[in-house]
Amino acid sequence: MKVLVIGGVAAGTKVAAKLKRESRETEVLILTKSEDISYAGCGLPYYVGDVIHERSQLIVNTPEKFAKLTGAEVETGIEVTGLDREGRKVTAKDLKSGETKEYTYDKLVIATGASPVVPPLPGLDMKNVFMMRTPDDAEALRKAAESGTIKRAVIAGGGFIGLEVAENLQSRGIRTTVLDMLPHIMPGFDPEMAEFVEDHLADQGIMTLLDTKLEGVEGDGTVEKVKTSRRAIKADALVLSLGIRANTAFLADTGIELAPNRTVLVDDHMRTNDENIYALGDCSMITNRMTHARAWSPMGSSANIEGRIAAQNIAGADVSYPGVLGTGVVKLPGLNAGRTGLTEQVAKEAGHDVVSVVAVVDDKAHYYPGADSFLVKMIADKTTGEFLGIQVLGKGAVDKMVDIAVVALSMKATVQQLEHLDFAYAPPFSTAIHPFAHCINILLNKMSGSLDTFTPVEFAEGKAEGYKVIDASLKPTLEGVEFMNLEEIDGEVEGHPKDEKMLLVCAKGKRAYMLQNRLRYYGYTNTKVLEGGSTFNGEDLTED
Repeated sequence: MKVLVIGGVAAGTKVAAKLKRESRETEVLILTKSEDISYAGCGLPYYVGDVIHERSQLIVNTPEKFAKLTGAEVETGIEVTGLDREGRKVTAKDLKSGETKEYTYDKLVIATGASPVVPPLPGLDMKNVFMMRTPDDAEALRKAAESGTIKRAVIAGGGFIGLEVAENLQSRGIRTTVLDMLPHIMPGFDPEMAEFVEDHLADQGIMTLLDTKLEGVEGDGTVEKVKTSRRAIKADALVLSLGIRANTAFLADTGIELAPNRTVLVDDHMRTNDENIYALGDCSMITNRMTHARAWSPMGSSANIEGRIAAQNIAGADVSYPGVLGTGVVKLPGLNAGRTGLTEQVAKEAGHDVVSVVAVVDDKAHYYPGADSFLVKMIADKTTGEFLGIQVLGKGAVDKMVDIAVVALSMKATVQQLEHLDFAYAPPFSTAIHPFAHCINILLNKMSGSLDTFTPVEFAEGKAEGYKVIDASLKPTLEGVEFMNLEEIDGEVEGHPKDEKMLLVCAKGKRAYMLQNRLRYYGYTNTKVLEGGSTFNGEDLTED
């Protein structure tokens, strides 16, 4: 059997390597437009910031090394320009010689990836306009940053790559602004979580301009100003991180089914509508594991899973891909962020009876050096108890919280089933009640009614109007707010009728919950706890 793979990097090299292990006798040939067959695209921002010191560290395999290691053949500098499905062959151009070539196949794998979106705006051909897709892109930006000529940079696009580039440029002393045409950065996070990150970035010196469109660049051959729908920004460089577009133009008029964003539609075996053609990686459209709706997951992690599955199926197995969960994690200055599963809005759109909670919990034993907090949003279905998703912010290992949630979501666990899991505990790693379990307990308390709250969103919407704010902290903390000491509550509180509306606030929410529990015992019926406390909502909670 002759298998032709178009494209390298993660998806193409994975399918080729796995296929040669599954079926050594299969003839596998990779055609790639680039000279680099396999590189760490997700590591590019860290090369810009000199966290990764050498470009060679980004190159996972050279074509020669990959061929010897796997047995697959590789031809670089080959751009596929056409597909003849009936004849089972592709037409390609040799970029070195200009020669047109034809390659035949029994099975074809399309792993052509995607290219950066470059809008048709004035000035984007100027010097110091950069992208972040290949090692060459990272090399160009790094050299410019090291030259000392860049003092101010604008990043167009508030996704993970754009934010990672912002962090790494800032670490080099370059003043950085991120602009995005959406209301918030970090797609896949609920608005209140993204807003917390935006405020944090501002504190770190990275400004975000939201609901703002890029309109072009001004300068005398080199970037001097970045024009936006709000105002012009003085800058020495612009980094385009506006998203990517699948490299599927050569499939026009071939009958291969494409999604509206021009990615290739595949089934759960990674097959296209042609049984002899597979597609995977950034150029393919798969499904969401939970909603079963079509989903695009241009991630190296997804590409590797898809490559493995496609190879097994080509070799004669019957392996299905259940789909992606939208898992992601990003490192920011002084803050990490991770998420998986459904956001609150998507869960509602999917028909769930949504309940959520925002909790602030310790990431390890509070007395252990380096201990900090996780800011967690958990989402579930109130009626069925199904666990639906998590979003986590914090200085520590947010990925471990997200990865636990990935397993829970994949097993379709209920919140109740997650209540008594036997997590690893030692002070350097966790708390005696694991932070994931702690958040589950808080969510269960809310679902049972033993915890009555306002979410940060409800508070921001003004639903706490008419409630008297009470400082429930260990000691008076909130300026201009009455303090109520939990340890001194032993009956009716003088000056507070039992039907009084009181909003109980402490640093994280735990002490406010304990105060609510005690006040209820003594007959107080209208108390609410502010989820996330002053840590998430800020300390300016004084009443107008």
